[in-house]
Amino acid sequence: MWQRVRFTFQSLTVRNYRLFASGQLVKLIGVWMMFVAQDWLVLKLSDNSATAVGITVAAQFTPVLLLTLVAGALADRYDKRKLLLLANGAFASLAILFALLVLTEVVQLWHVYVLAGAMGIANAIENPTRQAFVSELVGNTLLPNALALNSAVFNSARIAGPALAGGSIALFGLGPTFLIATVAALSPLVSLARMRPAELYREAVGGAGQRRKARVSDGLRYVARRPDLMLPMAMVMIVGAVGFNFNVTLPVLSRVVYGTEAAAFGILATTLAVGSLVGALAGSWRRSRPSAYVVLGAALGFGFFSTVVGFVQPYWLVMLLLLPTGFFAIFFAQAANQRVQLGCDASVRGRVMALYVLVFLGTTPPGALAIGWWAEQFGPQSAIWVGGLASLLTGLVALIWQLRRRGEQLRIALRPVPKLYVVRTGC
Repeated sequence: MWQRVRFTFQSLTVRNYRLFASGQLVKLIGVWMMFVAQDWLVLKLSDNSATAVGITVAAQFTPVLLLTLVAGALADRYDKRKLLLLANGAFASLAILFALLVLTEVVQLWHVYVLAGAMGIANAIENPTRQAFVSELVGNTLLPNALALNSAVFNSARIAGPALAGGSIALFGLGPTFLIATVAALSPLVSLARMRPAELYREAVGGAGQRRKARVSDGLRYVARRPDLMLPMAMVMIVGAVGFNFNVTLPVLSRVVYGTEAAAFGILATTLAVGSLVGALAGSWRRSRPSAYVVLGAALGFGFFSTVVGFVQPYWLVMLLLLPTGFFAIFFAQAANQRVQLGCDASVRGRVMALYVLVFLGTTPPGALAIGWWAEQFGPQSAIWVGGLASLLTGLVALIWQLRRRGEQLRIALRPVPKLYVVRTGC
């Protein structure tokens, strides 16, 4: 057991990764504070409109549809660390402008839409570059552990960010909350500047001449020839669009159904994030590429619990069920990410991860708009269970496809302990 605990944090022994993780943690806490404050601001400016929240989320993620594949090619061509400095610098500048508009009380709803879209452009460049940069920080040996710790960092921020935002909004108001988030956005710039480029693992990415030839179309053809990469990407595309919309449904559920204020919404978001953090740490012990069935099983677990959350009524029970929902959500996303990253060559990793980000986050705009409209017409609870049920059905269809493609069957063993396992047909 002690060996497992020690391996959980092994990537932190690498100085460059330690700087990277700490910078991301501080920034993401600020980002989640900004998201909570932004959702509350939009509801305030729009008279509690779920559609307005959906439009804001769509504005944040629409640039992903347009720019992510190009960003992946840039990540394979140029220095990823310098690209990250540029993207994070742009994001921090926009965050400063956002905070000033809120502090001076001149902010309008259209300001939020425009700034959300502009920040989305910076994130569209930063996200695939950051995903591909992890392998250069630790190398392939520690890559599964580093990817898991990235999820742990993300979900630690999801715990701290909403909780801090709820308390900050209640104590100081929206303006100071945006200001705190802005200061946190500067953290990655300091961390990236302090890294030692000579200690990066860049041997596998090829020389400068080879990198300049990196084309988007080559990355698409590479993935198209790989069913083992196509399956997790198809899963995250559908589940991401229909199921991962709690940033739209939870604030509306909290304010409209339960009539609670920002602090109570922060509790729901934090509970979901606690489950996600446990799911992220559960995957940090993984030393090799996860199987397709790990990805599928996690998707089925998420779909089941998300569906149940949408049907229950008491606030305390929703809060309790968000724990396993968050666990399976991040366990699924993490396993899919690891299966893709550990299954592709380093020379195309930027473009492959750009496509992964595209299908994962790029489906968020239409999903957020659809879920926001549904929540406004039929209630946020129905929007949650519809997304959960669609995720569950997606997992079942994908499981059947995988079993038939591989010529395998599921079997149940009752002794010595109940266990579900996979066997070849005819064995």
